[in-house]
Amino acid sequence: MQKFDIIVIGGGPGGYVCAIRAAQLGLKVALAEKVPHLGGTCLNVGCIPSKALLHSTELYQQALHGKSHGLVVSEVRMEVSGLMERKNKVVEQLRTGVKTLVAKRGIEVFYGEASFVDAKTVQVASGKEPVQLQADNIVIATGSVPVELPFLPFDEKDILSSTGALKLDRVPSSMVVVGAGAIGLEMGSVWARLGTEVTVVEFLPNIAAGSDDDVSKLAERIFKKQGLKFNTETKVTGVTRTEKGLLELQAERKGKAVTFIAEKILVSVGRKPYTEGLNLSAAGLTTDSKGRIPVKELRTSVPGIWAIGDVVEGPMLAHKAEEDGVAAAEWIAGKHAHLDYSLVPNVIYTHPEIAAVGLTEKQAKDKGLDFKVGKFQLVANGRAIAQDATDGMAKVIACSKTDRILGVAIIGAGASEMIASAVAHMTYGGSAEDLGKTVHAHPTISESLKEAALAVDKAAIHGL
Repeated sequence: MQKFDIIVIGGGPGGYVCAIRAAQLGLKVALAEKVPHLGGTCLNVGCIPSKALLHSTELYQQALHGKSHGLVVSEVRMEVSGLMERKNKVVEQLRTGVKTLVAKRGIEVFYGEASFVDAKTVQVASGKEPVQLQADNIVIATGSVPVELPFLPFDEKDILSSTGALKLDRVPSSMVVVGAGAIGLEMGSVWARLGTEVTVVEFLPNIAAGSDDDVSKLAERIFKKQGLKFNTETKVTGVTRTEKGLLELQAERKGKAVTFIAEKILVSVGRKPYTEGLNLSAAGLTTDSKGRIPVKELRTSVPGIWAIGDVVEGPMLAHKAEEDGVAAAEWIAGKHAHLDYSLVPNVIYTHPEIAAVGLTEKQAKDKGLDFKVGKFQLVANGRAIAQDATDGMAKVIACSKTDRILGVAIIGAGASEMIASAVAHMTYGGSAEDLGKTVHAHPTISESLKEAALAVDKAAIHGL
């Protein structure tokens, strides 16, 4: 029996960050990971490889349409093998980086499937002899997996999860994407840029669920211009195979049956907590109706057992899991920690990007808040015009009485980077005026956020 101060189960962005922070604080740390490399879904089959593909295909599109910039190329083509090779290199480089960071901190890593023996003991089973680890504090950080529809089981060949969509070895002629959230829009964009006819089927009235209505509507118009087709308010019901070997997806829209035929189907309807094989009952733990482990400030109902990231309530985002990991380690070490999920930004890495934090306009209305809104269109931004990125807008929602920022939404080039400025102001309770009077370099697209903040009080300089 090996004894530690803390055992972290799961080596994803929540788990390995928790382990590193705990080691920084002087704790003896064990990290258990089911697969033979660290980084979790995000690094291996999620955030990182998808961003690599998005960037490469954006470059491809820029080369295809570079004539207006004076760029003349005799032949532009994308080799999928090269595309995937670069993606894999990016993933491998970051895997090595995480492994190095963990090793440098003296964290002992155990590869294999971890399960509870009791509330203080974890067994890690691999091809070798199982090992048992013991600690007064155990952190569950096992993440999530894609939701599978009963009538659309993943085979990762024709019916794909996000994992399968990242590994195609050729460009499909057609693809139906079920779900217009971040994964569906991002992966749909990747393959549409390469020539796949992409049709997106969404159950809800708007794409990019959870986004501000202004942003969602604008995004749909922009993505339609890029070749994506959208079918909202459409419920998927089944699938069959045609005589020609294609897939026929059955659905209903406003009470009428509709069908979609495609070579591939990508199912991206969300993710669910992954706790399979943990033997939670041995530790005295149960999950709620959504498969999450109930926690209060990351503490479960069993003293000494913590849960973070996608297995607990809150946004299923890597950066949220990282913050959970740091907070759990600091609490375990007897230090102060703080979490505020209302300040976790959400990003969709399409082109243009979509980023938001805080309340949407509809949420503010539903809460009965007295608020005011400022907007700024990128078509009036000098840098956006210069780099041919005028599709987009920035929007700031603020309290009418205090001017405190309630929410920010951006659709535009670099939105993922700009949103941090809004989060920073909101973290200290900043006002729209504070954001509007923050000096932004000129020319930058980030000036659109400043102008939107000024527009809250009708003081935008470059907006009408």
